[in-house]
Amino acid sequence: MRKLCTLIMGALCLGVNAQNINDVLRYSIQEGQGTARFQAMGGAFGALGGDLSSLNVNPAGSSVFNYSQFTVTGTNYNRNNDALYGSSTRNSEINSLELNQVGGVFVFKSSSSPWKKIALAVNYDMVENFDNEFIASGNSVEGIDNYFLNFAQGVPFGNLLLNDNEFLEEAYLRVGRQQGFGQQQAFLGYFGGLINPVDEGDANGTDYLSNALYDNVNQTYIQTTNGYNSKFTVNFSGQYQESLHIGASLNFHSVLYERLTTFDENGYNVDSPVQFTTFDNLLRTEGEGFSFSVGAIARLNESIRIGGSYQSPTWYRFRDDTSQRINSTLADNDINFIDFNIVNLFEEYRIQTPGKVTGSAAIVFGKDGLLSFDYGYQDFSQAELRPTTDPAFAAENDFIAAQLGVVNSYRFGGEYRIERVSLRGGYRIEESPYEDSDLIGDLEGFSGGIGYDFGGSRLDLAFSRTEQDVNELFFESGANNNALVNRTNTNLVLSYTLKF
Repeated sequence: MRKLCTLIMGALCLGVNAQNINDVLRYSIQEGQGTARFQAMGGAFGALGGDLSSLNVNPAGSSVFNYSQFTVTGTNYNRNNDALYGSSTRNSEINSLELNQVGGVFVFKSSSSPWKKIALAVNYDMVENFDNEFIASGNSVEGIDNYFLNFAQGVPFGNLLLNDNEFLEEAYLRVGRQQGFGQQQAFLGYFGGLINPVDEGDANGTDYLSNALYDNVNQTYIQTTNGYNSKFTVNFSGQYQESLHIGASLNFHSVLYERLTTFDENGYNVDSPVQFTTFDNLLRTEGEGFSFSVGAIARLNESIRIGGSYQSPTWYRFRDDTSQRINSTLADNDINFIDFNIVNLFEEYRIQTPGKVTGSAAIVFGKDGLLSFDYGYQDFSQAELRPTTDPAFAAENDFIAAQLGVVNSYRFGGEYRIERVSLRGGYRIEESPYEDSDLIGDLEGFSGGIGYDFGGSRLDLAFSRTEQDVNELFFESGANNNALVNRTNTNLVLSYTLKF
């Protein structure tokens, strides 16, 4: 019976502020993905169009195509992280290979209408690849006991005790369901052996103390993430006369995000009752969203083009589930029954990301090449968790509005053609979404690539590299342990385009 209960248990954790500013940022920030040509030129396509991934910047770009075509793209993602924790730096590196773009555009021309071209396009783009890992290892004067003490202080000890004939894993889920996330963490701290009430004989007592004695401790924290944020776009665009392109897109988003964190701690004083602690957490998020975009591109003369676009907020719906496991020298004998098969299910919640405005300009040198520039404006203080009637979400939204600000982004791209060969390069910089850029630094990237036109088809290769410093908290509340992670992301991209 015990094994069966362990496998089928679930719970709905009510009244929990489990979603916060980090979730909003995760789904609001989108790294530059797309075709090889798009990535090679730094994504600066707002005044150019003529590339399926340019629809992510300006939906008017599909009517720039002269022919119907189909493009497929694969990318090798290299993630290299240097995590500074205390006085120690640990490096980690992973690679993943993904089919990140597939799409096609159908172009219909007319010689008798002022609308010279009409274009219909459908495109799939992976706008964010969540595959990543970093390892932080070092010494700290703040142990994991502080995390559990933070949640336990003020909680009546009787709230953490088992009911008659109740299994430990059943009580863990019950406490989360009935009393919320905070008391569930206090429950883990007590049965995990890290904390005790000052008086175990007083069920109404609300004061707790740590079982861990230390001056400093050795800690290793590993965070592994995987998943994706993808977008399926349905686009319509038209070319009016010879100089104006107007377009709109409907975007359907799909999200899968998984995060596993493992935490090991030792190095306590020799007289400490606790000599080791492990604490692991698994988060899984699934969701879907919707957004739209509108834009225009104008040819001022044979060489100069300008563009403007508006990307609406994305309205997401998410569902989270979490699992935990803990162990220590003093943990309850049955603590291993609380494992990743014991799942907390959270109520559905919503996130609205900030809208974005992009202005663009390009100079086209006939068939020889081009230069392009995009400027983006996005106010992250407008992002919010929903429903806003939830007091916890309302408080977090106030915090978001105070902490986040305007992100200005700048993208530059160029292309030089030598008969059938195209040489490309790009540069981009995106400001930190935080008012305090020490939490997340500016993102800077450069790229390059080459393409060859076979006439009826084209093959493009690109290399792009971005770098950013991020302050990573081990736990979102209760403990202040954090590592400074230098993220270096390198993409190697190959696209094949078939014209028809």
